[in-house]
Amino acid sequence: MALVTDDIPEASATGRTRGASRLSATHHTPGRIPPEVARHAPAPGAATGEPANRIGLLEMGFERQSGRTELVRRYSRMPLRIGRPQYPDPLRPQMAFVRLAPVAGGLVQEDRQRIDVCCGADTEAHLSTGAATEVRAMERGYATRLVNLSAGPDAYLEYLPDPLVPLPGARLYQRTVITADPAATFVVGETVAAGRPGPGGRHGYDVLGLDLEVRRPHGRLLALDAVRLCPDRHDVSGPGMLSGHTQLASLYVVTGRSPAAEVADALHTALDGLGQRSGLRYGVSVLPHDCGAWLRVLGDDAESVAAARHAGWDAARRLLTGSRAPDRATRTAGR
Repeated sequence: MALVTDDIPEASATGRTRGASRLSATHHTPGRIPPEVARHAPAPGAATGEPANRIGLLEMGFERQSGRTELVRRYSRMPLRIGRPQYPDPLRPQMAFVRLAPVAGGLVQEDRQRIDVCCGADTEAHLSTGAATEVRAMERGYATRLVNLSAGPDAYLEYLPDPLVPLPGARLYQRTVITADPAATFVVGETVAAGRPGPGGRHGYDVLGLDLEVRRPHGRLLALDAVRLCPDRHDVSGPGMLSGHTQLASLYVVTGRSPAAEVADALHTALDGLGQRSGLRYGVSVLPHDCGAWLRVLGDDAESVAAARHAGWDAARRLLTGSRAPDRATRTAGR
């Protein structure tokens, strides 16, 4: 986790870049591609092979109405789709649960995806996916995904997608931007499962670049977590990287409801002893500017890593809302 110089993102976290259409590259593609990924770009003048139907867009706007959170604005473009809001949690009947449908066939070369979620004041929303997202082998170029999450005063947003699975030859850059009002709360998860078992399958992808930014509404950058995994250039399984593990999970809790140190203590307590029982390694720390805390887990067993992330989520939920996190049966209700 590193703090970098303040700057203003090239696109609004809640809408289109001024003057840009939804199908323009300035809207659906991150303006800054890290060099580890950009080196795979087609040569100047070469056909990119980027068909318009591989531009996936999703926009959601939530507002509080009649005592519960309602999805009042929505726009989607295949292959991204969303389900109808459900209210399955009896402990938080006002919270809208929305499933983002998994991308059929996974991400392929030249895919461009953008997801925008805007939560108004006092809203509560939970977003998940129905399955892992596979990133397929790419002969040219790379895929990108831009995720913009914003929330107003006293809003509470959980974004907990299923894992990314980069397969041999995959190339992906994903940028997630959290735009948080000082009184808003986010619980955001991210998991990478490094391919499939077998020769060359576990770390056979070319490059995986993941950036997560935390910003204030006026653009001030509070924190940046940058992950760069390039198995085609160096060993990613050594010390300081994945340390021989194949599963990498992170949980970011951005909040003004409790001091950052209390959030970090809650996360640490939730995982205390869990690592020894399941062979996991984990670390917990406060975020820069005391805007929250974060958890990172390394492991080899998908169920153990998922259980660790759930334990962290449950601890954050209990501390910040007073209610436990729902089990999987509740999360998937109405799917």
